[in-house]
Amino acid sequence: MSLHRRLLAAARVSTGLLVAAVALGVTTALLAVAQAWLLALAIAGAFMGGLGVPALAGPLVALAVVLAARSVLGWVADVVAQRTSATVKADLRLRLLERAVTLGPRWTADQAGGEVALLATRGLDGLDGYFGRYLPQAALAAIVPVVVIVCLCAVDLVAALTVAVTVPLIPVFMVLIGKMSAAHRARRWAMLGRLAHRFTDVVAGLPTLRAYGGAGTQVAVLRRITDTYRVTTMATLRVAFLSALALELLATISVALVAVGVGLRLAAGDMALEAGLFALVLAPEAYLPLRRLGAEFHASEEGVTAAARAFAIIDAPVTPVAGSEPPPHPIAALVVDGVSVAQPGRDVLAPAGASLEVRIGEIVAVTGTSGAGKSTLLAVILGLVEPTTGAVVVRGADGRETDVRNLDPAAWRGHVAWVPQVPFLFAGSVADNVRLGAPSASDAEVADALRRAGVDDVAPDLVLGERGRGLSSGQRRRVGIARALVRRSPVLLLDEPTAGLDARAEAAVMDAVRDAARGGAAVLLVAHRPGAVEYADRTVEVRWAETEPDPAPATGPTGDAWPGVVAPESAS
Repeated sequence: MSLHRRLLAAARVSTGLLVAAVALGVTTALLAVAQAWLLALAIAGAFMGGLGVPALAGPLVALAVVLAARSVLGWVADVVAQRTSATVKADLRLRLLERAVTLGPRWTADQAGGEVALLATRGLDGLDGYFGRYLPQAALAAIVPVVVIVCLCAVDLVAALTVAVTVPLIPVFMVLIGKMSAAHRARRWAMLGRLAHRFTDVVAGLPTLRAYGGAGTQVAVLRRITDTYRVTTMATLRVAFLSALALELLATISVALVAVGVGLRLAAGDMALEAGLFALVLAPEAYLPLRRLGAEFHASEEGVTAAARAFAIIDAPVTPVAGSEPPPHPIAALVVDGVSVAQPGRDVLAPAGASLEVRIGEIVAVTGTSGAGKSTLLAVILGLVEPTTGAVVVRGADGRETDVRNLDPAAWRGHVAWVPQVPFLFAGSVADNVRLGAPSASDAEVADALRRAGVDDVAPDLVLGERGRGLSSGQRRRVGIARALVRRSPVLLLDEPTAGLDARAEAAVMDAVRDAARGGAAVLLVAHRPGAVEYADRTVEVRWAETEPDPAPATGPTGDAWPGVVAPESAS
């Protein structure tokens, strides 16, 4: 299905508005004919019949009514188009974000995090030009010329034939110009995507860049990408201006041909003045929608390109979820049996043959060198990464064991509380961020979770900015831990929960983790710090290993290789 058909299909969520837009287009075309005929009658009556204003009052009043009606219909058409655009954009944004969530956080972060953010904001906003101006103009361009030619046939077949022959030339030129501008449009969007992705990465890592004096280098990179985007944008604008000039010139020549034919027949006395004036006034109306369509085409290019990328993500294949079994209840243990994950782009398994068992009430610490695949192991347990070999098994109290891949993903993750290395906090209150793990948690439970995580010095109603702005990095980490504690899940996965904390805060966090284990949770703790490892009942070291060239890569939900780790040193 072509892109424009996809966009029209997407607009089915506002079918009533589209029908209204077509009806407005037909009415506008009929009003254009009425305006031309009334204007011809008034001019002919004044110059040929010698009629004064009183005698022409009827046609003039009717002309004023038609002009007012065209103005009102133009405003109504704009309102309908904007509402159509808003409805379609909301639907596409929802579908885009739902697919991004379905593909998983790792795919979003590694492959298209910056692009998804760009598409969901500025990108799809560009569809205002498509649905607000281009699509209504396309409806007029399809309706008005036909109505004009039919009406001209009633008064002047030669003029009608001239319009019928010349009108198709404008779409032909539009297609040729559109193909020429497609390359410019694609390059412009690619540069904008690179700029957005780079900017997102720089903003996320700005504190680290500032700390190590690397901000200046990234500023230079952003400046270079911005300059390239500016040059590409100017090239696109040049094409737009030249295309507008070509279409205006073609329409002017076509109207001139009609005027020459009408003038010769009027001079020869083969045509009445009313008919000649009607043809002269009405003929430009046939070309006007097409000329405007060419201009609006360029105005809508960015939105159309963004929609193409959005549809590519929406259509991205998702690995069918084979698992549908519910997790065993109650859960007795979590078993990792020989799990290895091949890292794409490198002949490395990280982790390589990891095996461990963590029972309810226990804390098992996972250690290893940086790049050994500790965080990847947690992703396998969560079902976000498919292991190359081995399996993760959930054992129930009755002894029944079930592979995580056979479990319903949503049901399984409902039994797991996960704290990543950098917990994400959204704009809102501290309590809202804690309740993300348990929406039904009471105020007392939220306050208790914050107290156990050692962040009781922060008021639950404190409003945070994006990414937890307003808290220190240590406080943000402990709010993430409180979010996991309030869930009271039977499986608790912690990835470096005490990184960046002082000894007192670390002790408070680990006491809370130990209490969670005693309360009926199996805790798997990824840690480097000896203070955190001391709280563990057992310690398991995870290693990476080299493989033969071209190993079968671990794949993500799209079937593409995970782009995450490129070297053992960065594979954790």
